[in-house]
Amino acid sequence: MTLQLTVPKLACSACANTITKAIQSIDSTATVQAYTKTKLVSIETQAPETKIKEVIAAIGYPSV
Repeated sequence: MTLQLTVPKLACSACANTITKAIQSIDSTATVQAYTKTKLVSIETQAPETKIKEVIAAIGYPSV
């Protein structure tokens, strides 16, 4: 499934890498595209949306 999340604290490529690693820790096959200008994270994953939101919020990047 593809998720589109807005992450207001997404500011740089390091932030994007941190988010990607967190998501891939629960779904190693997930594909993550993070766009710092629009604060949008697009995720192709088999993990439930609630779990994705929980894991990125836990590292300091809550989605809205």
